[in-house]
Amino acid sequence: MVAGRDVTAKERFEREKQILRYRRPFVDHDEYPEARELIGVIPEDCFVRNAWLSCFYLTISGVLVLGCGIAAWKFLPTSGPWSVFTILLWVLYAAVQGTVATGLWVVAHECGHDAFSDNKTLQTVVGFVIHSSMLVPYFSWQRSHAVHHAKTNHVTLGETHVPNPTGSATASAYLAFYNEYGEDAWAILNCFNHFVLGWPAYLLMGASGSPERGKSSHFYPINDQLFPGKWKQKVFLSDLGIIATILGLIWWGRVAGSLMVVALYVGPYFVVNFWLVLYTWLQHTDMDVPHYDSENWTWVKGAFCTVDRPYPAVIDFLHHRIGSTHVAHHICSRIPHYNARKATEAIRGAFPMYYRYDPTPIYFAVERVARKCVVGKQEGNRWWYSVSA
Repeated sequence: MVAGRDVTAKERFEREKQILRYRRPFVDHDEYPEARELIGVIPEDCFVRNAWLSCFYLTISGVLVLGCGIAAWKFLPTSGPWSVFTILLWVLYAAVQGTVATGLWVVAHECGHDAFSDNKTLQTVVGFVIHSSMLVPYFSWQRSHAVHHAKTNHVTLGETHVPNPTGSATASAYLAFYNEYGEDAWAILNCFNHFVLGWPAYLLMGASGSPERGKSSHFYPINDQLFPGKWKQKVFLSDLGIIATILGLIWWGRVAGSLMVVALYVGPYFVVNFWLVLYTWLQHTDMDVPHYDSENWTWVKGAFCTVDRPYPAVIDFLHHRIGSTHVAHHICSRIPHYNARKATEAIRGAFPMYYRYDPTPIYFAVERVARKCVVGKQEGNRWWYSVSA
């Protein structure tokens, strides 16, 4: 028993070293540049939207998605008893297709930010069609995501991945679970909550959104603060896109069989959701990435609470560098992704003390965040993730 405990302790120590070894702790500052100074260092040509170039990247992602789907439909077994090997092949397809399709998701995301084209009609149609086809309510999420950009890492008004502050009922429940079952069990639960439940729970109920604004739904505008005025009508317009997609899936299931729909569409759908949550979680969350209350928060502080990370080259290509140039995206979301690398270099060169880049490989970064980010704990005028009250 003692030897077993020694091995366990040693393994835990080695794992702890592994998830922390690459980490370069961020330094938070009391003084930050003005927003106009920050925007001013970005070269003017970075703000230029080229509809042809945007459509070129849209085409690349679209052709890859179509190619993966046709290849799976043509070459993977779809009838007869499904063996373990057959199931594994379809799981592999879901992983590949979902990863490729995330590139389309990113293009639609750019449409919502007014970064795709000067032609507003083209931009809206592209974004609406793509997001609706992925069961994302386009205008609803366009609005809530704009609020996320406007209040990044605000501890009460932030939108998505807002930490539960110590003393709250949710934080107490999280700490009770962590202390009772340990860090490993908490990390598994944390990943399950984020990667499986997180995206639908956010769209349906506003989970992890602003505690001050309260519950919300992207399908029915119950929250007047999140969806004021004309946005209520846009929420219902978004619903029409979702209904059209669901009806299309039902029709497809009747023609080709429900199993085919699950294999070709539902599996990749969950993988796309995984990538979306992975990006948004890691971009603004870590042990030393702070949140601020209303008295201390500023837009510039929030923008610089964004973290660029080293995604593999093929992922960076497929996802249009959304994870490796996200600081620039938060400083000006109208910059197209094909100009974001140049903008990132300008920001990093002008403000190296504020620019956040974490060289930790993505797997270890996920493990660290999943294990160490449990509740929000106030220290001075900032809130930090902690494993204790």
